[in-house]
Amino acid sequence: MTDPPAIVIFGAAVRAGGKPSGALRMRVEAALKFGADHPDALYVPTGGMGAHPPAEADVMAALLAEGGIAPASILVEPTGTDTLSSVLAVRRLLLERGHRGPVFVATSAYHLPRCVALLRLAGLPARACPPPPRPASAYWRKRWYWRLRELPALPWDAAVLLGMKIIGRA
Repeated sequence: MTDPPAIVIFGAAVRAGGKPSGALRMRVEAALKFGADHPDALYVPTGGMGAHPPAEADVMAALLAEGGIAPASILVEPTGTDTLSSVLAVRRLLLERGHRGPVFVATSAYHLPRCVALLRLAGLPARACPPPPRPASAYWRKRWYWRLRELPALPWDAAVLLGMKIIGRA
């Protein structure tokens, strides 16, 4: 028997006063929507402290609790400072827990390919959750900035991760 699915939610900014950014809130909402079909899911919010406390993962855990998720179904990973460090921290947490079930990624559409690829390179059977809808107010230049930013980030992070695997640090 395999474990229930783990839904890894990648962080986004926390605003002053500990308020979630729109992106962070939408990522959690996408995870909750996907998780509705998986009542036994383990939710793994990941993300450390940014410009404003608390850690992204802690804000997401609170949103998950508000969404009706039991604390026992939330495994908080509050140390990730970027996508790659979050991938490595989530991998460690799931391996320590002995998790052998599927892993699903909840994040923004532009970020999904990198997150899924890095989790797979890290040895986790990752797949994408349906991404949150793009907000109607999203400015097109800003959307393209985030998409174009992913182009060099994926090969860079993949090379770093593969290099770590070669020397036995991942």
